[in-house]
Amino acid sequence: MTAPATPPAESRPFGLGAIGQIAVTVRDVERATAFYRDILGVPFLFSAPPGMAFFDCGGTRLLLGAAESPGQAHMSSILYFRVAGIADAHRTLVERGVEFVNEPHRVHKADDYELWLALFHDGEGNTHALMEEIGVG
Repeated sequence: MTAPATPPAESRPFGLGAIGQIAVTVRDVERATAFYRDILGVPFLFSAPPGMAFFDCGGTRLLLGAAESPGQAHMSSILYFRVAGIADAHRTLVERGVEFVNEPHRVHKADDYELWLALFHDGEGNTHALMEEIGVG
């Protein structure tokens, strides 16, 4: 029995799927690891040389790593952390010393939900956000 022929690549639909890992460049991996693990409460997975720490963000792996060159020292991704109860999450992190850019606020209203965000800085100066989609109706 012969396997079915695979259509040529140009005729197959293409689309990227789920994100497996996000990397955030940091200056001080130990300080960043403590912030994400101890302040934000992101589950820590493991450390690896040279200067990398890995976390589990609900099935997506987060890599904190030192810049490989001076030009990469300020590159970052914005992480949007899904929460249930953005006001409570905001209050908890403020109590833990997290510096927020703004209070939780609605940024979008759809027929069936509202999207709320609150931006904050990690200890490395990267901007991230709390995010909640609140059902309406």
